[in-house]
Amino acid sequence: MAIIEDRSRKAHAHPAAPSTRATLTGAASRPAGYVWAIARISLGWIFLWAFLDKTFGWGFATPAGRAWIAGGSPTTGFLKGTGDNALGGLFGALAGQAWVDWLFMAGLLGVGVALTAGAGMRIAAAAGGLLLVLMWAAELPLANNPFMDDHLVYTVVLAGLALADAGDVLGIGAWWGRTAAVRRFPVLK
Repeated sequence: MAIIEDRSRKAHAHPAAPSTRATLTGAASRPAGYVWAIARISLGWIFLWAFLDKTFGWGFATPAGRAWIAGGSPTTGFLKGTGDNALGGLFGALAGQAWVDWLFMAGLLGVGVALTAGAGMRIAAAAGGLLLVLMWAAELPLANNPFMDDHLVYTVVLAGLALADAGDVLGIGAWWGRTAAVRRFPVLK
């Protein structure tokens, strides 16, 4: 592991505080960066695929006759299926409403594009996390675990992707971070 020590601290630093700061650099940080990048692109594809299949009904999760472009509702199947769950009344009432369909589909597309490209990771992590936590809440109580499922795991991964600047490797995140808009509004990173 490559370690660089920062010896710029003053000699009068607190005795209990370490006198050097170690940071990972070079080859030691590269494998982790690529793992985060692959996780980012993979999760981005999951969101993009959900958008594409629900839009065009390619027959994987959405039959052609229930595609969004064929007049189907991308939220009805999932939300109507939550009717017997703890929050089923709330979520079931949202099923099939046009504004819910549009927000859901915009979220899938926006998060998928941001993750795949590697730009807008902070907003994508927040929006994707919110979408996933709402889907998790709609399924309560869970059938196979008292509280944990893939929605929460993906939410944690989204947070990790944003915190790790995962868009900088195999993505446009580094370039995006240098733009004037992002320098002025860091939340866009």
